[in-house]
Amino acid sequence: MMQAYDSIVLHADIEIGGTDQIFNMLAGRDLQRESGQEPQVVITMPILEGIDGKQKMSKSLGNHVGLTDPPEEMFGKIMSIPDELMIKYFYLTTDLLNGEVEEINQGLEQGTLHPAKAKRRLAREVVTLYHGHSAAVWAEREFDTIFKEEGLPSQIPDVLVSRELLKDKKIWIVRLLTSVGFAKTSSEARRLIQQGGVKLNGKVIQSLDIDIEIKRWIYFAGGEEEIC
Repeated sequence: MMQAYDSIVLHADIEIGGTDQIFNMLAGRDLQRESGQEPQVVITMPILEGIDGKQKMSKSLGNHVGLTDPPEEMFGKIMSIPDELMIKYFYLTTDLLNGEVEEINQGLEQGTLHPAKAKRRLAREVVTLYHGHSAAVWAEREFDTIFKEEGLPSQIPDVLVSRELLKDKKIWIVRLLTSVGFAKTSSEARRLIQQGGVKLNGKVIQSLDIDIEIKRWIYFAGGEEEIC
């Protein structure tokens, strides 16, 4: 009822929401009518599953594609969705005409269009919508560099490491992974290393007893901070 009351306060003419909000929006019409207002027009949209393919897209669930995500991150997220969701994403997240989406769907069903090619098209369309064509081309190239050629991203940020974490200008690899956010806990960091998921200068780290030397330094007025 409180969500429905928003329509009265705003004197809403139209309310757009997901199909899971139909009751709230229709209740808003009833309250507006009782308050002497013209009932709003209700427009509902299908619920879009997140990139995990299971639950509805939600920032709190961590399965979302943010409208302000960088092009390469947006492209990578779209490439990670399950194949069976592609057509729904084409309909709900791109500005392609229905006929174009139907052709893509037919190609997938008949086997004349490879799913990977269709998904790349989807990722390009989404990135183009929010960042432009040039950004989409660059994002696809960046994706190939990292995941096909196993190369490094063209943009790698510097990370500040507190001096308190260092010993003789070195930091334990497990502590480094947790301090910069690559792992939430020391146990998770250990598992990443043991599973071969951590590389240093292109080489897989196989030992948990590695110390990383900090070679770059910057200075602040309040003291010394390290960059790894």
